[in-house]
Amino acid sequence: MQHDLIVIGSGPAGSAAACVAAGAGLRVALIDKSAFPRDKLCGGGVTGRSMRYLDEVFGLAPEPDLFLASTRFRLHFEGRRIGGQDPAPPLYMTMRNAFDSALHARATAAGAEVIAPAKITAIDTETPSVTLADGRTLRAPVVIGADGANSLVARALYGRPFDPAQIGFGLEVELIRDAVPDMLSDDTTEIDLGAANWGYGWAFPKPDTITLGVGGVHMRNPDLKAHFGRYLHRHAPRLAESGAIRCKGAFLPFGAYRRQPGQGQVLLAGDAAGLVDPITGEGIAWAIRSGAFAGQAAFEALDAGTPARAMPAYRARLHYIHREMDAARRIRALLYARPVRPLFPRTIERHPGMSRGYLRLLAGELDYADLGPKVLLKLARRLGGAMFARTT
Repeated sequence: MQHDLIVIGSGPAGSAAACVAAGAGLRVALIDKSAFPRDKLCGGGVTGRSMRYLDEVFGLAPEPDLFLASTRFRLHFEGRRIGGQDPAPPLYMTMRNAFDSALHARATAAGAEVIAPAKITAIDTETPSVTLADGRTLRAPVVIGADGANSLVARALYGRPFDPAQIGFGLEVELIRDAVPDMLSDDTTEIDLGAANWGYGWAFPKPDTITLGVGGVHMRNPDLKAHFGRYLHRHAPRLAESGAIRCKGAFLPFGAYRRQPGQGQVLLAGDAAGLVDPITGEGIAWAIRSGAFAGQAAFEALDAGTPARAMPAYRARLHYIHREMDAARRIRALLYARPVRPLFPRTIERHPGMSRGYLRLLAGELDYADLGPKVLLKLARRLGGAMFARTT
């Protein structure tokens, strides 16, 4: 079977790539291991930045049947409130099974040929081609791997999908609202920066459920299950003590992105390329953006008759995202440094603008590039001042 482009994975990144490329007239094969709808571990927070990209790529608006708009925000540290805002810039909460299905449907409507559920048995990154368990082999001049943190495409390229020293891990549970009637009854979004090391906990309201989770850099959280247990106990002690709750876990590419997003005519997008914000953990925006970039780069290269040009065209588009993530990694190293961590909550309490800035980053109203060196120097001085006050 011959196509112009093969996209592996139909989450936000893959669906965006397929939607853009098929909409431009390419013959696109969209392969996924699951039929839709399907579940995925994710808090389901969709930022203002994500909503802009959803509109640009998919023509999708914040429809009430798909999104709950949360306009209350509170920031905690180990269960203690240290900041917040009400009203706050809206954060849109969605269930990933419905959300991903909506994006997948738009890629299908754009003309992508869906092959799902399908098991991939081999990926030839040189040809390139993809062999399926049913014996079919699909070939195309360009392949886009958008198949998540455990990417088969990244494994075929590099021997492993991620660096175990840099990957993140998350645990999450979906709670029925009736079981926790007092929790987030006002549709407040909560982030707890002390729920994990080099990570955070989240409580996100949905129409009928509450998504509760904890995630952080895997190597720095060997006892993440204990962190999650404490966070769950703060919010739903009866359920935590009953032992009846089963959480789900998944690896999260928590800011450990690949500077070379693929090889040759095989591109990586979204989580497969490690494009997740190192501080907020938000990955949907960069997944959609990078997927669209990959689809555009593939179309331009094939339209010019030079498939090998897809990679340099894609890398050029990713430059801003990579620069943002580099800035976020530097800030994260400052915020989570061991001497600073005990002082962090008090510093935020004394400077409410810090929590408002964090929310603006989370909501997509502010980019890391907007902060500039002066803001970072001010942050360092505030944390340094708190450290000096403690020692004296």
